[in-house]
Amino acid sequence: MKPLLQCEHIQKIYGNGAGVTRALDDVSFSVEAGEFVGIMGASGSGKTTLLHGISTIDPVSAGAIYLDGEDITRLPPKALARFRRENLGFVFQDFQLLDTLTIGENIALALTIRRADPRTIDPQVAEIAAALNIGDILDKYPYQVSGGQKQRCACARAMVNRPKLILADEPTGALDSHAAQMLLSTLEDMHRHLGATILLVTHDAFTASYAQRILFLRDGAIFSELRRGEASRKVFFDKILQVLTMLGGGTTDVR
Repeated sequence: MKPLLQCEHIQKIYGNGAGVTRALDDVSFSVEAGEFVGIMGASGSGKTTLLHGISTIDPVSAGAIYLDGEDITRLPPKALARFRRENLGFVFQDFQLLDTLTIGENIALALTIRRADPRTIDPQVAEIAAALNIGDILDKYPYQVSGGQKQRCACARAMVNRPKLILADEPTGALDSHAAQMLLSTLEDMHRHLGATILLVTHDAFTASYAQRILFLRDGAIFSELRRGEASRKVFFDKILQVLTMLGGGTTDVR
């Protein structure tokens, strides 16, 4: 079987002439369905640029990106919007919940935008909310629930369409230690219990230790790869720190 996500010889070039910058330089890798993969690297290494290319937010300059066998670099603009709605889920730092909508309505918004059959929306919302342990707060508004419940609502919204790929760009970057751990536990639940395929960009070793595999970028190219295997998260965390030391950057958060 082919990988769910396959990136082949990706390049992203900014500028021209003497002012050319290669943000991504011949990046190739694949992600299997059901994997939880982290992308790490120092500021300017190209990790967010790579995520933006995969999410179709910013097209790559060269190469091919296949999601479930379809080369998304060849899709016209109108098709790209539909592709994002139907295939991708996004987890943001600040939740981006609408205060005028209930928790249930916030989750349902993703289905409404996709023009799902109205008869199927409530059952789908109830199912994903139950899976993420927020089934009892669907009638409450964001200001009435805890930060952790808001996080789970945002994750439920990302998952309710059953996207092929969940993308998270520095999701814990603006969170305190406790909130970060709650969000990471939710992502882990989505991966283990809901079969979510997750691609997470982070500069933080603690956050990355929740993934199964880490790709390390340096100067727009893949520097190294690390697999967790059967190792504990603590052992994996230590191995990540060793690679970051070789890279010459990264954080050493020990939450």
